[in-house]
Amino acid sequence: MRDARRSNRDWLILLSAPGIGPRTAVRLCEHFGDPAGVLAASRSALSELGLKPACVDALKQPDTEAVEAILSWGERPDAHLIAIDDPFYPPQLTEIADPPPLLYVRGDPALLREPQIAVVGSRNPTPGGREITAELVRELAGWGLVVTSGLAVGIDGVAHTAALESGQTIAVMGTGPDLVYPASHLDLACRIAENGALVSEFSPGRGPLARNFPRRNRLISGLSLGVLVTEAALKSGSLITARCALEQGREVFAVPGSIRNPLARGCHGLIRDGARLVESASDILAELAPLLNAALASASQSPPSPVAGMSAEGLQGDERRLLDALEFDPMAPDELIARTGLPADQVMSMLLLLELNGHVSSVPGGRYCRSSG
Repeated sequence: MRDARRSNRDWLILLSAPGIGPRTAVRLCEHFGDPAGVLAASRSALSELGLKPACVDALKQPDTEAVEAILSWGERPDAHLIAIDDPFYPPQLTEIADPPPLLYVRGDPALLREPQIAVVGSRNPTPGGREITAELVRELAGWGLVVTSGLAVGIDGVAHTAALESGQTIAVMGTGPDLVYPASHLDLACRIAENGALVSEFSPGRGPLARNFPRRNRLISGLSLGVLVTEAALKSGSLITARCALEQGREVFAVPGSIRNPLARGCHGLIRDGARLVESASDILAELAPLLNAALASASQSPPSPVAGMSAEGLQGDERRLLDALEFDPMAPDELIARTGLPADQVMSMLLLLELNGHVSSVPGGRYCRSSG
């Protein structure tokens, strides 16, 4: 049986050694079996793998006081340490090139395993950009997607705030989990910790160093099924997150804007490079539906159950039209396409989403009916 405290202690000692980052830590564990195996290895065995004397010294004579302080932090009711070998580690992060061996979480760690959409953009958005972001996020969160962003000023803050209005959100931090940057988002961070999750790969006490934020960006995209950029200049940092998403095989979505708006140029560039153009939340939901189904099955290791998403009364637009077209007697998709006038691929994607939310039931023969509930 896995001893979580001992395992976390070993990971902390390993990661605190100078020169050992995520990739080196994972490589060492692959060679020696696990963190305990690394710490038990001889000095000569460690040196033969290229570790410098200062690094070997830190592994053999760790700062146990600092390690115990972090372990004590993780034993608080709202705090959690989740190692890569922990069964609660988010499976989607194991798919990226350099997954963080240890995550520090404040709030609900179970959210990390839920299907997520990342929303990022300018730190100085236009009023229109704020409005569009909030509108899209409220609907996406209402459908049961967890909205993930980076707690920065601007679009990030708008996304977190809107998500809390109709669902849940995760803030990926570029600091330790106990420090909030920017300080102006302290109240927002507290609300997220109470109704979502704050997550970091940096240990408590770590300040907002510039080199932390590209690493944060890869986690934002790595946790998510896709990344939505709602407003961004050509050199916006949010485009780094979009590039990370492409490298990780995630979907990228972008909202177009006026050709006279400098904050639309980053989004236009993404669209030219193949990002999905977004005019409504339905564009994202239709694209993510198959991935959402797979993510739910993976997270539960069992057939997906209905998500706690939008109620039938809250449905609008195309989703409302499709649900109204459905009857309690099973219907073929072709009938629904004819009744609604919607494209076939959109109808099939929305049927899956409606089923995941418990509004629709599928029956043998590829037909669908309204759920009695």
